[in-house]
Amino acid sequence: MTVDPTAAEDGIEEAGELFLPAVTGSARPDPRVLPASPVTRFAPAPTGYLHLGHLVNVLYVWGIARATGGQVVLRIEDHDRQRSRPELEMALLADLARLGVAPDEPPPDAFAGGPSPFRQSDNGAVYAAALQPLRDQGLVYACTCARSTYATYEASAGRPWRGIGCPGGCRELGLAEDADAGLRVAVGAGSERWVDLLAGPMADEPAATGDPLVRDRLGNWTYAWCVVVDDGRHGIDLVIRGRDLLDATPVQLRLARLIGRGTPPRFLHHPLIRRASGQKLSKAAGDTAVRSLLDAGRTPAVLFGSAARLAGLTQTDVPIEPGDLGALFAG
Repeated sequence: MTVDPTAAEDGIEEAGELFLPAVTGSARPDPRVLPASPVTRFAPAPTGYLHLGHLVNVLYVWGIARATGGQVVLRIEDHDRQRSRPELEMALLADLARLGVAPDEPPPDAFAGGPSPFRQSDNGAVYAAALQPLRDQGLVYACTCARSTYATYEASAGRPWRGIGCPGGCRELGLAEDADAGLRVAVGAGSERWVDLLAGPMADEPAATGDPLVRDRLGNWTYAWCVVVDDGRHGIDLVIRGRDLLDATPVQLRLARLIGRGTPPRFLHHPLIRRASGQKLSKAAGDTAVRSLLDAGRTPAVLFGSAARLAGLTQTDVPIEPGDLGALFAG
């Protein structure tokens, strides 16, 4: 997408119908259902630059936190060591500063001072220790199933794998935990029920597509595992994220229960900005990096105003100053 610097106050152009505003469901939660003084988090992965989809999440996270007297925790989710880059982490922090938003914990400068409890790659021992009680219960097992294993099953059965376990029956095989194996947790049958603060009552099976992988065959702790452990130890009681992660909620609720979290966090899944093709925005595709828009002359207020319209929160691109995000969600 080409940005015209002379149009800096005209919002974000949708040349070629690149973006579609959210048109399904509600975009604004009822202020009466929002918890008072929640602890929420903004948790980018340093695998690319912040794009407009992240900007919508920033808008919801900081807006709801400020409207409810809550706090924002910044977490760097670099569990994928093959794709994460330190220079991209620094770019993410710089972009947040340019947008005029800052976390309540930790200070952004803390990430430059060495290991941090808020950077996932620094906390492998924490994730291993959290898994030990489940291992003691016999719920952790080695698995050698690859994507091709699932594809082979689908071709043979005429449907994707669904239900507890994995296509290879690895738990029953008692495989060794070696370099060729990942680790899964047997989460059991049954469903999890919760009330999303925007989408409403929900229920689904935590093992809808099989037992979750908690460490992959490259030795990376996975998203599904890290966020559950981190949300518990960071005191996160309100998770605000895009609707593309709605299906991840039941397994995270079950894992939280298994590791002993008595009161799970509440969830709010907000609309996504999508391309005209229906695809969500992607860092890998370089979809409108926030830094490029700022470099081209857009102000944070203009970007937040456009993000609010594209998310369905407002009807027009009215600029919204970073300090006024809370007004979008106030009662």
